[in-house]
Amino acid sequence: MNKLNKKTKEIVTWWLEVILLAAAIFGIFWALNKYVFANCTVSGISMEPTFDDKERVVAVRHAKLTRGEVVVVDAPDEPGALYIKRIIGMPGDTVVSKNQQIYINGKKLNQPWLKAGRKMTDNGEDGFSGTKYSYTQNFTLSSLAKTNNYKQYYTPAQLKTMQRTNKVPKGTYFVMGDHRSVSKDSRYIGTIPRDKVVGVVKWRYWPINKMKFY
Repeated sequence: MNKLNKKTKEIVTWWLEVILLAAAIFGIFWALNKYVFANCTVSGISMEPTFDDKERVVAVRHAKLTRGEVVVVDAPDEPGALYIKRIIGMPGDTVVSKNQQIYINGKKLNQPWLKAGRKMTDNGEDGFSGTKYSYTQNFTLSSLAKTNNYKQYYTPAQLKTMQRTNKVPKGTYFVMGDHRSVSKDSRYIGTIPRDKVVGVVKWRYWPINKMKFY
């Protein structure tokens, strides 16, 4: 009887250890996913051909934000949704788009991420046909600040400041998709506050044949 009780206790102890270990591992992964990493699925075609629909990426939360980085952001116009975009304008930058070129603070921005898209043409998906993926209409922040789209996201005082200065508001970022002709980005939804940037994309892990670190 004593031997049976001892064996039972050993089995119960083993199972408790397994459960506690599993709980600890789950807790670590939960904490990492909530506070360090963000596991996201690309939805839509706005970052093609850099990222395709249904691809899966890992973004690092609280990472330093720099121009050219690909970021995951909370969608201002769709609560609960996430967008994947590229940082073009930093806080305080002036932004001008003219003749398919972006000028930041008066200097032409080198955009190697658009090279592949310059060779690709829209085929009717998302309602666009015949335009190059890299097509970027002419605009300035001053002109965008006069649109009805911007009136949804800014106060009259903020709009007046942007119209006067042509600058990205303090603490926010001007983001765009690499598939410029179809992307819903800061041209339409305004600049993105720092606390709405979920993280910087550092790893594409799916599909496996396109796995890449950034």
